[in-house]
Amino acid sequence: MEIRDIEIFLTLGQELHFGRTAERLRVSPARVSQAIKKQERRLGGALFDRSSHHVRLTPLGRQLYDDLLPVHRALRQSLERAASTARRGTEVLRLGMMSSNSEDLRPVLAAFSSRRPGCHVRIRAMGYDDPFSALRRGTVDILLAWLPIREAGLTVGPVVYTEPVVLCVSAAHRLAARDSVSYEDLAYEAVPTGAAPGYWREALIPARTPSGQPIAEGPAAGDGTQLLAIVASGEAVCPVHAHALRYYARPDIAYIPIRDAPLGHWALCWRTGGDTDVIRDLADVVEGLGPLPL
Repeated sequence: MEIRDIEIFLTLGQELHFGRTAERLRVSPARVSQAIKKQERRLGGALFDRSSHHVRLTPLGRQLYDDLLPVHRALRQSLERAASTARRGTEVLRLGMMSSNSEDLRPVLAAFSSRRPGCHVRIRAMGYDDPFSALRRGTVDILLAWLPIREAGLTVGPVVYTEPVVLCVSAAHRLAARDSVSYEDLAYEAVPTGAAPGYWREALIPARTPSGQPIAEGPAAGDGTQLLAIVASGEAVCPVHAHALRYYARPDIAYIPIRDAPLGHWALCWRTGGDTDVIRDLADVVEGLGPLPL
């Protein structure tokens, strides 16, 4: 039995109407009738009871329908998987990142590469000033950002890694020699502005100390390079995630643990309704590995 004849039989078994079946498959009603008659001759029995008022499956037709339906579904899935595999050689996933710690993602990227060989991950640098707009515009397919993320139209996926928060200060700053600091120490300092939206910045760089004292706002920084220049000049101090110790080490910069800072959580996010097989595969890989401690 040819695949097209199987499709005609299964569709007629669902529609129970020759005209609707022909319209759905974009063939003529005569083609539908010919295919069914050919199958009935081959099998030696009627598959449908036909009258001017109704069409229904015979017991033989019901048996064949129940047997063929899962086989046909499996065949279509096999063809779709083969087509997907063929496309993977040219697939590209654009990953937005605000930091340069891509080496920390090596376990994730290696597992993803094994799952989708031929899919190339291209990392795109994002600023702090409005990282979510790039995702909405489609400049990147998926974004890695610290939590919380409360953005309309965006879906938050699994946590990729967690890490401590430290205070970035000038090496000549009064706090540079400390073993640790508290958020309360920021009452006497200024912190950079520029990161947006506000609630997202506040999760890392609070506007007030734990006791409620205001923290002064310093110059705006749109990315890591600008932030380090401002801090090195002594104009401001800034809470940052601890991977900065490894990726942004400088002789004019010191990093001091913030003892009352909660761990930072970095998660994937993407456009709601815009998740693809590639995005879902990356999310599944991250889910399987669990949050990486940095």
